[in-house]
Amino acid sequence: MEKCLISGVTLITCLSSFVFGAGASELVSNPTLEAVRHSAGAELPEGWSVWEPAWEKAACRVRTDADGGLLIDSVDPYAVGGVTQDIKGIEGGKAYAIKAECKLHDVPAPYHSLLVRLSWTRGGKSLHPAGRLVRGPVVHGKVARFDDVLVAPEEADGARLSLEVKWLRGGSVLWKRVSMREVPAPEPRKVKVGTVYLRPKNSTPQKNLTLWCDQVNAAGKLGLDIVCLGETITAVGTSATIEQRAHPIPGPVSEKLADAAKRSNIWVVASLNERVGEVVYNTAVLLDRQGRLAGKYRKVHLPREEWRQGVRPGHEYPVFKTDFGKVAIQICYDWFFPEATEMFALQGAEIVFAPTWGNTLPDEDGQVNGETTFRVRARDNGVYMVPSVYSGNSLIINPMGKILASNEGKEGVFWAEIDLNERKRLEWVGHWRSIGPRHRMPGTYNLLSESSQ
Repeated sequence: MEKCLISGVTLITCLSSFVFGAGASELVSNPTLEAVRHSAGAELPEGWSVWEPAWEKAACRVRTDADGGLLIDSVDPYAVGGVTQDIKGIEGGKAYAIKAECKLHDVPAPYHSLLVRLSWTRGGKSLHPAGRLVRGPVVHGKVARFDDVLVAPEEADGARLSLEVKWLRGGSVLWKRVSMREVPAPEPRKVKVGTVYLRPKNSTPQKNLTLWCDQVNAAGKLGLDIVCLGETITAVGTSATIEQRAHPIPGPVSEKLADAAKRSNIWVVASLNERVGEVVYNTAVLLDRQGRLAGKYRKVHLPREEWRQGVRPGHEYPVFKTDFGKVAIQICYDWFFPEATEMFALQGAEIVFAPTWGNTLPDEDGQVNGETTFRVRARDNGVYMVPSVYSGNSLIINPMGKILASNEGKEGVFWAEIDLNERKRLEWVGHWRSIGPRHRMPGTYNLLSESSQ
């Protein structure tokens, strides 16, 4: 098992398929970065060019190692540098596997400091200024690996491959090998995601539960993979007290939802009041296709309407693995605080579901309201956001902040098919999900972890 370091968060993954030298012809010239001695006496990897920053005093030292490979280090802890190679034989629309491996010595933040970048080119000119970052590094001990499959744009006829380092902070990197080979295109990872708009009136907790189970059944008939219900679904539109509607999880309420999930072969997200002994939480459940409790999230940020009732806050930001990808759940007032969504994204969440009392109302009089805030949360973190609300519209929002589905004032289930393998990029910046966490500067955010005075 390997550890993938993502902006200070450790994820465990398996790299048993990480193999060099298999399949189609190698496109990288000198993939082991062997040295050639030039007339000037400097040893550089044959077929590779050194790149340096415009400010030469901020350049890393780049040289071949006596035991093979390319060694990069620096005296300046914030130096940058690396090597590049122009790759020929690229065909537009074809997929290419890129792998790289290096050894680390005292590199404090590998995810921030090591990059493998691929820029598609045509006629030697880059098609996008930022290119694409290859997934990684996955770190095991002192070895870091990159592994990804990228599809060339139709207009591409070449590529530029870069091994880059920035801000080693006293450490060094020994690049050992890199590979690029044509492979079959990866299959899309399509998921049918649903959200519900339903606001019962003059109801009871039991009637509500029946109405929400009907929505789960409707989502199942649509062939959806997952559906998001609202916040504290046995409370909205009723006069029930928190004492009357708080139950253990698993318990009678969650089990009825579980029966609906199993009957419809669908994942279900819903918020309930959970009772644990003498404590009450606002808790979101994740039920799998068999109706099993796959996870739960206890609302962390509580407005006065909840804490004055005695609801206790949660303290964790869990991410859950499903049969289609990684998901997380936040609840209503959480959307006021950007850190919550960031916590989920840093742990690998691809979709964040949001049972929400209110609101996703559009902007009015130039003032930002809920709809824009949810779109910004999606865009900031490169995740899909799926709120189910009682005020405004229940929405499905893509990582670019685009609304894919909205109930537009109507009641029922609304859905969109998404592809979790799609990686759209921002103009100039690139694919934000892979870039943003690398450029985040958590060491400067100490005030966020201190209590306000």
